[in-house]
Amino acid sequence: MSEPVSISTLAQRAGVKASALRFYEDEGLIQSQRSAVGRRQYPKDVLRRVAFIRAAQGVGLSLSEIREALAGLPDQSTPTQADWTRLSRSWQPLLQARIDALTQLRDQLDACIGCGCLSLKKCKLYNPQDGAQKLGAGPRYLLGNKASDLG
Repeated sequence: MSEPVSISTLAQRAGVKASALRFYEDEGLIQSQRSAVGRRQYPKDVLRRVAFIRAAQGVGLSLSEIREALAGLPDQSTPTQADWTRLSRSWQPLLQARIDALTQLRDQLDACIGCGCLSLKKCKLYNPQDGAQKLGAGPRYLLGNKASDLG
């Protein structure tokens, strides 16, 4: 096993603040050992695990989704290329759904969101008498409903 690195060294190498590393550890995403004087020390391969976490966050995954992915790796191991390929493929449907939602938001940003606020003049046309609330809570038209869904 290689010589462990301090939290400050790991933070510098990973391009994150030490507080982020402590947070990742609190969340169970990484683990450290304590030195004789109680300071956190990390195996060098935790750097790859932190890179994995940051890459997953960069594509919009939540910490719970990242935690679930890392839980599939044995004994806090770092993801291999094969692990990354398998996990990234499993995330493709989720990412595509997010892309589709953002595309819809972009395309409908200037229209009523179906929230029922009736605060815009257009809302009386798109959502008369707050009809969108019959379709459920939240911004119904941004969630994929159409005015025609009201029947």
